[in-house]
Amino acid sequence: MTAHRTPLDAAILVPFAIFTLIWGSTWIVIRDQLGSVSPHWSVTFRFVIAATAMMILAKMQGQSLRLGRDGFIAAFVIGVTQFCLNFNSVYMAERHITSGLVATFFALLLIPNAILARILLGHRVHARFMIGSAVAVLGIALLFTHEFRLRPVGSGEVVVGLVLTLTGMLGASSANVYQAMDRARHHPLTALLAWSMAIGAVLDAIIAITVAGAPTFDPRPAYVAGLLYLALAASALAFSLYFPVVRKIGPAKAAYSSVMVPIIAMALSTLFEGYRWSLLAALGAALALGGMLIAMSDRTEPVPAPDAA
Repeated sequence: MTAHRTPLDAAILVPFAIFTLIWGSTWIVIRDQLGSVSPHWSVTFRFVIAATAMMILAKMQGQSLRLGRDGFIAAFVIGVTQFCLNFNSVYMAERHITSGLVATFFALLLIPNAILARILLGHRVHARFMIGSAVAVLGIALLFTHEFRLRPVGSGEVVVGLVLTLTGMLGASSANVYQAMDRARHHPLTALLAWSMAIGAVLDAIIAITVAGAPTFDPRPAYVAGLLYLALAASALAFSLYFPVVRKIGPAKAAYSSVMVPIIAMALSTLFEGYRWSLLAALGAALALGGMLIAMSDRTEPVPAPDAA
């Protein structure tokens, strides 16, 4: 297998910054969504809106929504893993542990992404990436420790919350890597995302009816505005920017967005909620950021192996 240079130019850095900033803000918004409405119905509403927006966008771009059999199989896989399993698990996790704990634990997404990319795409893990990731994981551990000390919860709740977060992380990682495979990447991205979100929304609704019963809705302006933000910005826009970056620099490096998310969330909490940084949190953020810079500075990205299918 050969390797080629992948320069981190504006075509990568600008979308990376946008979707990272958006996702860094979602944890505060999601927390407000967990009230009178079941998290399962909130997820369903989110992706009904997002799928509709993506279908409109696909038509505006002149993309056909007819993906064919292979395309719908790809949309189904992504819909199940990313837009059903991942989001239902994360929303449920925030009922057991704080959004800060969920965000910091989810930052470990770079690990399953790197492993699955090695297995399914043939991406090699270079020494600089491993060193940077080790530094970042240490920073994540410190951030997690800080969040746990700040808002301690019972051990049982922690276990349930972390298992749910891990489930969501594995679902997201599977989707990240799968959509970069040849069997998925040759389909028009907007149309593929539209159907993936639509399939996810249908599955989310089935789960919501089974677990929570009839749909409920919160007419508060804050809930509606948050729902629209999560659907249009954090789903339709962010994933339209994220998946192309994954395909350019690989799932492992793209997952560093998740490393930055809790730091951004803490920064926003400082501005709007009076969050106070501790030495532990500051050190964790510095290590996470430093690890990311080390790992991302290795611009050599292995060429994916041909898809066996």
